[in-house]
Amino acid sequence: MTALLILHPDDDVALATEDLAADAAVREGLVARNDVARGHKIALRDLPADAPVRKYGQVIGFATRPVAAGEHVHTHNLGFQMFDREYEYGVDVRPEDPVPVAERAMFDGIVRPDGRVATRNYIGILTTVNCSATTARRIAERFRRQEGMPGPLDEYPMVDGVVALTHTLGCGMAGEGSEEFAVLRRTLTGYANHPNFAGFLVLGLGCEVNEVRSLVEEWGVGRDTPVVPMTIQELGGTRATVAEGVARIKDMLPAANAVRRQPVPASGLVLAMECGGSDGYSGITANPALGAAADLLIRHGGTAVFGETPEIYGAEHLLVRRAVSREVGERLVRRIRWWEEYTARHGGSMDNNPSPGNKAGGLTTILEKSLGAAAKGGQSNLADVVQYAEPITAKGLVFMDTPGYDPVNATGMVAGGAHVLCFTTGRGSVFGCKPTPSLKLATNTPLYERMTDDMDINCGLIADGECDVAEMGRRIFDLVLDTASGRRTRSEELGFGDEEFVPWQLGAVM
Repeated sequence: MTALLILHPDDDVALATEDLAADAAVREGLVARNDVARGHKIALRDLPADAPVRKYGQVIGFATRPVAAGEHVHTHNLGFQMFDREYEYGVDVRPEDPVPVAERAMFDGIVRPDGRVATRNYIGILTTVNCSATTARRIAERFRRQEGMPGPLDEYPMVDGVVALTHTLGCGMAGEGSEEFAVLRRTLTGYANHPNFAGFLVLGLGCEVNEVRSLVEEWGVGRDTPVVPMTIQELGGTRATVAEGVARIKDMLPAANAVRRQPVPASGLVLAMECGGSDGYSGITANPALGAAADLLIRHGGTAVFGETPEIYGAEHLLVRRAVSREVGERLVRRIRWWEEYTARHGGSMDNNPSPGNKAGGLTTILEKSLGAAAKGGQSNLADVVQYAEPITAKGLVFMDTPGYDPVNATGMVAGGAHVLCFTTGRGSVFGCKPTPSLKLATNTPLYERMTDDMDINCGLIADGECDVAEMGRRIFDLVLDTASGRRTRSEELGFGDEEFVPWQLGAVM
């Protein structure tokens, strides 16, 4: 008999834990009617057309034709339909169970003069407009470390690097008073205030909608963080701007290098959680294990944030049951309604979300993907719901309204203040998000072994029967603390993080 994974007693489908051949006996009384790939679904019983189909004990779609027991269940016979979900606000809120303060975990962090805690120590070049992107990169390249080669950062070992954060926005868009302008400004402001920056240049062209000086004036960045506003037009062109930018950064380096790591409580950490390149194992290995790690961090007084609103669609009713107040739950439901209207306005559907790679990995509908993605939220109470790139101020579990596109989602959470990011992947995403270190969590062992250089931890051990979710959650929690203390991630070793800064573009290009 071939083992199947049945996630809930009410489920109509099971997960194949290895490739199944047609006519194979897969459990007592059940024979595979056709080939079923590892990570895909097989029907446990006969299902009539239009019947709701359950996995995780929840509806993941509706049979588009009669489905026989033992049949492969996927896009050819399972489809998405809108269905009513009851919102029972706060009914599953649990009493808090904090770790006593004297027993809480610590990590070696950097403490800024104003008391903010950092996990990395970068100098940044923030661009206000795409027109300054190339110049910003040329400044940053002067400080790039190359293995075996001398460079200007050799004398400054406590500086993690100089990063140019460029984007495609900043002009050809509505200005003050528009939603798209507010989102861009909020994102840049969040990065400007991120504790992982010791200082930065703010570089514009000089004639853009998103003006350098008005942006810097509204930031309110503390006196201890040097901020140098510059425009290419005022400085006389590209070469002059590169020379001036390099000189200004050299002036910042001695003070930036003067920091030292020291023990600080894990309660000061904000952990961002993301899933990308998801597969059929995401919702049963890496995502619930990351949720267990988030629960641990929250018990130690810290904060965990996740987003990707289109990818919790169909699972939001489970999250509002854990909302600490009706107001928090209603904020989440309002964002769901906004996304329904937004996709309809652009001629799309919420079910457009699962990518071809997701489907190849065994995910069929947005409902199925969302139930697995929501597992990142663990079991903690939902403490707050915030807009894209808003500061994360609540302790506990926080949801941020973001798109599902990985770079845009991560950019919003880093702007909100995330110190470390954990990224679960079943197909094999490669990603970094400077100035925040990014950890990759593989959902299955074959992926981990195939992409060892990119993966930080193998959550596939859960499916292999070598580890349970709680133990893997503990391992992830420990790895987060080590990373916050300075341990380099795979993506940092590979140099990821400069190109993945992608603010959410909402409005029309004009």
